[in-house]
Amino acid sequence: MSNLTVLRSYVQMSKPESLPPAILFNCSETCLTVFDAFPKAIFHFLVLPRVRPPLRVSDLTDLRSLLKRERKTAKAVLQDLSDEADNVKNMIQEEMLSRYGFQWQIWMGFHPAPSMEHLHLHVISSDLCSPKLKNKKHYNSFHPKLGFFLHLSDVLSWFDADPSYFEMMSRLRKKDYEPLLKEDLTCWRCERAVKNMPTLKEHLQEEWDNERRKEKARIAKKKASLKNREVPQPSSSPSQEQTDEGQSYDGSGKS
Repeated sequence: MSNLTVLRSYVQMSKPESLPPAILFNCSETCLTVFDAFPKAIFHFLVLPRVRPPLRVSDLTDLRSLLKRERKTAKAVLQDLSDEADNVKNMIQEEMLSRYGFQWQIWMGFHPAPSMEHLHLHVISSDLCSPKLKNKKHYNSFHPKLGFFLHLSDVLSWFDADPSYFEMMSRLRKKDYEPLLKEDLTCWRCERAVKNMPTLKEHLQEEWDNERRKEKARIAKKKASLKNREVPQPSSSPSQEQTDEGQSYDGSGKS
């Protein structure tokens, strides 16, 4: 089995829930979520639509093939992916808090020129800190502002636009997107130009470490502030206990 078709093989299994836990993260009636075999960030998952009528497996080769189908059908598939991705995002956020003590951005999006067959939605944390992030193509394909990474929210917005705009955007011609992968390296956070991947990776790690320190300090400050606001309830004394028609007065103005 080639890497090109491995995702397709997963969704064509009669019992995809039997996939090993090192591959399968979650399985629902509409989607499979798998661990990216070559994660480009601390958290990186792929959400795959399962093949259900009226769609055929060929209709789900990639985003372009899906958008050629009837718009209502295509949007329903994307909404299923969105719902599942939200579940995955929630689980990632819980794990972020458990392992790192804070939460950071999570992106959801598609590649217009994917490296594997079968439509898959990337759910990836914004740190982009991973040994598997090795070259310019890897990085630029997930840069959130460059244009190659198509955010799910943007794709869904196409359906609410004029038909001419939807038609234009849904063409997804590779020649329009692949040159973006060759763009110069820049930090997605501060837009600093970087000469090479080792320097970029070091910079991304520093950026994430700084975010982690600042966010944990903010959380600690907030907790301390809330603790300081806690005022202990005064204990009642005989001088405070007065009766009025059989009811006690607690000092609040209410009887």
